[in-house]
Amino acid sequence: MTDQSRVLSANAAALLPEPFLKWFAGRGWSPRAHQIELLAKAQAGNSVLLVAPTGAGKTLAGFLPALVDLATRPKRKPGEAHRGVHTLYISPLKALAVDIERNLGKPVAEIGLPVSMETRTGDTPAHKRQRQKLSPPDILLTTPEQLALLIASPDAKRFFAGLRYVVLDELHSLVTSKRGHLLSLGLARLRRFFPKLQAIGLSATVAQPDELRRWLVAQVLSSPLAGGEERSAAGREEANDFASSATNARSESGGQGGSPEGVTSEGTTNRKSTAGPTLSARYAGTSPARGEGKPMAEMITVTGGAKPDISILDSEQRVPWAGHSSRYAIPEIYDEVRRHKTTLLFVNTRSQAEMLFSELWRVNEDTLPIALHHGSLDVGQRRRVEKAMETGSLRAIVATSTLDLGIDWGDVDLVVHVGAPKGASRLAQRIGRANHRLDEPSKAILIPANRFEVLECRAAVEANYIGAQDTPPLIDGALDVLAQHILGSACAESFYATELFEEVRSAAPYASLPRETFDRAVDFVATGGYALRTYERYAKIRQTKEGKWRISHPRFAQQYRLNVGTIVEAPYLTLRYARSGRGVASRGGPVLGKIEEGFLESISPGDTFLFAGKVLRLEGIRETEAFVSNAVGNDPRIPVYAGGKFPLSTYLAEQVRGMLADPTRWKALPDQVSDWLRIQAEKSVLPRREDLLVETFPRGNRHYMVCYPFEGRLAHQTLGMLLTRRLDRAGARPLGFVATDYSLAVWGLDDMGALFQSGKLPLSKLFDEDMLGDDLEDWLADSYLLKRMFRNCALISGLIEKRHPGQEKSGRQVTVSADLIYDVLRTHEPDHILLQATRADAATGLLDVRRLAEMLSRIPGRIVHKNLEHISPLAVPIMLEIGKERVPGEANETLLEEASLVAEAMGTDMEIE
Repeated sequence: MTDQSRVLSANAAALLPEPFLKWFAGRGWSPRAHQIELLAKAQAGNSVLLVAPTGAGKTLAGFLPALVDLATRPKRKPGEAHRGVHTLYISPLKALAVDIERNLGKPVAEIGLPVSMETRTGDTPAHKRQRQKLSPPDILLTTPEQLALLIASPDAKRFFAGLRYVVLDELHSLVTSKRGHLLSLGLARLRRFFPKLQAIGLSATVAQPDELRRWLVAQVLSSPLAGGEERSAAGREEANDFASSATNARSESGGQGGSPEGVTSEGTTNRKSTAGPTLSARYAGTSPARGEGKPMAEMITVTGGAKPDISILDSEQRVPWAGHSSRYAIPEIYDEVRRHKTTLLFVNTRSQAEMLFSELWRVNEDTLPIALHHGSLDVGQRRRVEKAMETGSLRAIVATSTLDLGIDWGDVDLVVHVGAPKGASRLAQRIGRANHRLDEPSKAILIPANRFEVLECRAAVEANYIGAQDTPPLIDGALDVLAQHILGSACAESFYATELFEEVRSAAPYASLPRETFDRAVDFVATGGYALRTYERYAKIRQTKEGKWRISHPRFAQQYRLNVGTIVEAPYLTLRYARSGRGVASRGGPVLGKIEEGFLESISPGDTFLFAGKVLRLEGIRETEAFVSNAVGNDPRIPVYAGGKFPLSTYLAEQVRGMLADPTRWKALPDQVSDWLRIQAEKSVLPRREDLLVETFPRGNRHYMVCYPFEGRLAHQTLGMLLTRRLDRAGARPLGFVATDYSLAVWGLDDMGALFQSGKLPLSKLFDEDMLGDDLEDWLADSYLLKRMFRNCALISGLIEKRHPGQEKSGRQVTVSADLIYDVLRTHEPDHILLQATRADAATGLLDVRRLAEMLSRIPGRIVHKNLEHISPLAVPIMLEIGKERVPGEANETLLEEASLVAEAMGTDMEIE
């Protein structure tokens, strides 16, 4: 035994009770060093972040402090009241909570611990949830939404009495969304109840660990909630001041910018918000100051473990130039399934999962048991699939992100990722589902859907081998989530605004929240805002003479519990013909089908697009119906574009640009892809890492501009909308654009290349940062995007309630209510707090303004223009996206169009791949 082993053994013997030591020894195991280190830090009273690869025993490490504490806790005496929850486990996925219950239950039973453990999710029956409230388990495995419900109960303190630990699994996935904001506020409430509460965060993929360390602990030092202590004088003063402070806040320019400059009680400097000259600054904002001096949890990092065995399919088939289906590789994927015991196949969207599942069954000559798992399936079916995987009854399962995280199926010996992963961290997470053991390599195969995805997959593999991570950065806490939490707090008990503000500011996403913004949020919950305050139904909380806020009617507490949460399902709009010449005012035209609202909300009336093989003109949107007419001509201004659910990460985008610029890295690519890049360099140019390549060329009776920002589909869509507006003003007569994760193409009637070369429209002016000012404002004013995003904020904040006792509003009813309120607020209270929240969502979500702003600030002086006589090889994929959707029976036309493009780009004397 080495000296290091002796020290570890001695530490384990000192910290672990005898039953634990016997359990490890009986299985031929020894506690891992990081498990003992985490136990020691936790027993010293510290919160801890554990960053460890899959299979390192993170789950056992996270629960070990709680299990040891429970094992040594005195037994409950006869007649003694039930104890509250001792340890809370929060998971981003229902399936993960069920999986942990199964896997943790075994060691608990084998050690013989007197520990009760139960799950509580949206799938838990009501009678079981009610029993849990009367007799809480020692360990409760739950989700952020259930925690919000529990702390909104008047008996929350009793339910959580004695709470010692909160274990947060897959922390990186929890913290970057509105669910994470809601969870952070829930933890802030628990810390006010129990100041000594310790948090243990577990994650395998972390890009900025210090952000997560700060997220785990209180960021503002504050005293515990005063149990029954009355502060009437202060409360009355607060009541007198509240109305004027809220009114003053409404007159501010808005924006969750931060407190006035100065030093807080912790000695840290807060930033001051200043409205920038462009909407990119106003909408995107910046992350809260999270610098030196902020409280942080302890951190343990586990290195080592077997490197994964990752390969990219070197298909004998032609790698497609465009598309997302990967159908070309179905026979080879099936062969891999046959060769392995259990295969987990990941895709990025539910539609891709359905397609892949169907295609595999089409070629399943051996009738292998293959199953499907995604979020739209019935919960019973998902559980049956999970049970079949647990028992080893399946040979393959096709899944989306529902199985990304932590599910421990040791029999999975291969992960197949169909399509590019879009992020290095996402790939690492999904690969970790194979073997799930630290000392055995996970095996994975990537199946690129097109040629650009070959580059992306290669960049992702290289990132995995060097351990690079690209999880999204944390952002400011959402204001609609804050409003929901304020109402939930009132449902539990009356509160002083100052006390609740201190509590909210202790949550990392809200650490820079200004008091005036908080007061506006309270005023919103109390009145609906200035423009809605005459309507009694929006007055959900009321202030007492003592200055406390309380729920104004019990029905509001009931409504809160029915509608809690931040997940809003994306709706579809019915596509209906408007009668000729009568536009949106017409009703009763034939229905064409349904189309994703996210597409239609980003275009303006008069824009044309392709649907079911027809070029349609958008006349307008009313409630849940979009009215269209047949467009003149065959060129849709904005084709229906499809693709991945996830945008290409900034890290992978940079790596792909670097790969394009470095021919020495092409040897790792398939011949057909490296030849493509080589011919591009001969016929045009390949962009350098920091450059923006813009190509212009004629084709048919159209002129095209193709640029290659590599900033992801969302940023490119916004850029395309803004560029077509600028080109229109410059007289270039643009007809439309199409965007992918890698490039953007705009086409029109005039020669854009000649405009650029003559200096009539310099490219530096076309791509100037000021496009994120008035151009963005004008587009948003014309589009339906903000109105649709407002509906989500209205649902989350509680302004509109979808669920009522015994009934549920239809999507149409919700939309009507949201549209009416949006129009009122935009006219009479444009700085309303929900409009502020809506703009922030648009900037970081569908618009990706922040990323576009970063790109525009990078490229001045670095724009490379190539005016070509013919299409370039690099432009073929984006050109194939134009008008890609065909009516049934036109498959041959599509193939002919591809052959024509390839021959023109690569040279007619070359063999077409």
